[in-house]
Amino acid sequence: MSQTNNFIFKGLRIVAWIIFVGLCIEAGGLIVNFIFSLYNPDFVSKLYQKLDLSELYAQSKWVFFSMYSFVISIAVLKAVLFYVIIKLVTEINLIKPFNEVVPKQIFKISYYTLSIGLLSYLARQTVQNLGHRGYSLDMLNEFWVDSSAFIMMAGIVYVIGIIFARGVEIQNENELTV
Repeated sequence: MSQTNNFIFKGLRIVAWIIFVGLCIEAGGLIVNFIFSLYNPDFVSKLYQKLDLSELYAQSKWVFFSMYSFVISIAVLKAVLFYVIIKLVTEINLIKPFNEVVPKQIFKISYYTLSIGLLSYLARQTVQNLGHRGYSLDMLNEFWVDSSAFIMMAGIVYVIGIIFARGVEIQNENELTV
């Protein structure tokens, strides 16, 4: 493997760590917002992203909890997704990438990506339905605008996982015949 590819791979590993830390901070901030919004709603305007859903809480506690559950679940799933990506880029052997670990990690990435996409789509549809019932939830749209991109990416990553799994099979067959 060339020095340039090795350098780029290390750079990608660093970027994955930075994104993972950022997503963990976002998920933690949203969880703190949720807790503070339950106990001290006046303080929410000073917290992370100023996600103040106190009016929604006053209208309907069920809608408040379900919307915050969507937001927190998506944020946590994104952090877990990047944790799996970090495990993949840490465990992969670039000299011999077709081993048993890589396809499993790629399939996990596709499953988490699909989960994020489907959950985001479900949340977006729920917000649209609640909007027709008089709830104002426009401030939440930033959390699930990319649902179709995640679903498409899950399909692409799954195909890559299938290719890697087949590569492992071919490599194992070649090692047995030699």
